[in-house]
Amino acid sequence: MTAPNDHGDAAAGPAVTALNEHGDAAAGPAVTAPGAQDELEAQFAQWRQYVERRRELQPSDADELEDHLRGSVDALVEAGLSPDEAFLVAVKRMGSLDELSREFAREHSERLWKQLVLTGADSGPAGDRRSRRDLWTTIACAAGAAVSIKVPALFGLDLDQDASFYARNFSLFALTWLAGLLAWRRQARRPVIGVLVALFVLGAVGANAYPLPEESQSLVITSIHLPIALWLVVGLAYVAEDWRSSRRRMDFIRFTGEWFVYFVLIALGGIVLTAFTAGTFEAIGIDSEAFISQWLIPCGAVAAVVVAGWLVEAKQSVVENIAPVLTRLFTPLFTAVLIAFLAAVLLTSTGINVEREALILFNLLLVVVLGLLLYSVSARDPLAPPGLFDKLQIALVVSALAVDLLVLLEITGRMSEFGTTPNKAAALGENIILLVNLAVSAWVLLKLIRRRTPFETLERWQTGYLPVYAAWAWIVVLVFPLVFDFR
Repeated sequence: MTAPNDHGDAAAGPAVTALNEHGDAAAGPAVTAPGAQDELEAQFAQWRQYVERRRELQPSDADELEDHLRGSVDALVEAGLSPDEAFLVAVKRMGSLDELSREFAREHSERLWKQLVLTGADSGPAGDRRSRRDLWTTIACAAGAAVSIKVPALFGLDLDQDASFYARNFSLFALTWLAGLLAWRRQARRPVIGVLVALFVLGAVGANAYPLPEESQSLVITSIHLPIALWLVVGLAYVAEDWRSSRRRMDFIRFTGEWFVYFVLIALGGIVLTAFTAGTFEAIGIDSEAFISQWLIPCGAVAAVVVAGWLVEAKQSVVENIAPVLTRLFTPLFTAVLIAFLAAVLLTSTGINVEREALILFNLLLVVVLGLLLYSVSARDPLAPPGLFDKLQIALVVSALAVDLLVLLEITGRMSEFGTTPNKAAALGENIILLVNLAVSAWVLLKLIRRRTPFETLERWQTGYLPVYAAWAWIVVLVFPLVFDFR
């Protein structure tokens, strides 16, 4: 019950409605129903999680912000607003924290109060200057990527005749500039920038220092694994000084999924542009094939890598409505495909082909499964109870585990019979790493569904395992050519 303070005013306290002498409800604070209070606490928890992901805010800052927000909500509830309405208004009234509130609303775009918070977003001279600066920096990085892929031509390297060189170095031309853009946006400090430069130089050495012939298997696995290694270097630029933070690593996983969606959309648009370019110039008797193959496609591809990253940063809320939908759409489809494949293997007793193309296909399939799991984790509400989709994910992961075991058995059998090759050794290591990740993920998902572990356990496991993939990719790029004598 609210008691008067020394001045006769109502002091802060639990919201209880008193009765007057006639038995009517006297004017006073509204009663918060238990269900509404639970929903309010869930919104506070979600807001707190978002605030703690901000690099510039310390835990003490988050405590102060939450205390300020709770005080505002309590005052509004006492004034007669419902808890949900009070939360909306309190977030909107946070004064100097409006930018933080707007970004929180973008990330949680399913909330009804998005329109309230986003009113007038990014308005004002400061916001305009920041937007223009970001845009021009992105244009400079995209142009730098496009120019860098043409620099080797000055030294006589042709895209058609020296395709192996460009295959090994494509990720260097594109991801270096994307990492630079992200490091600039995060205002990364010199130690982080130094590590980024060192790792990209190491990647350039691994791609070009070894005498790999055109038919070498080491050339193929380097072209596949170097982009993986360098993408995780981009992740370091994304998290900057917060590389130890599980939340920031999960943000990078979310960034990866959203970047992929944007890049595919840009690529589809690029295909249409290429077709129109070829058709319109052909109509006037000009052959544009050389321009398209030597300039438009390579320069556009590396520039699109940078632009897609900028779009994720600038238009985050748009993709956050798309990517979770895609995850929920393809998870049951891939589950059905894997179960059908396992049934076919059991019924036909047919072994799996483990030649290079098949190994790449199976590993790509397992990576897609892992990607679906990772992105569903990154998009899941940590406060939501276990549901049907979590059970479907267990089916997907267990099916992938069975496929992985079959592939491992075939690889080890072929290696014992015909010897070890770079392809099979790389595939063996990758399948073992995936097996461990999927096995632990299945176990944690099972405990999550049985309510024996919190959701954060699964999130921490996935983000903590990322360096294992990075380490293996670097081993394949730097060590395998030497171990297998550049075969």
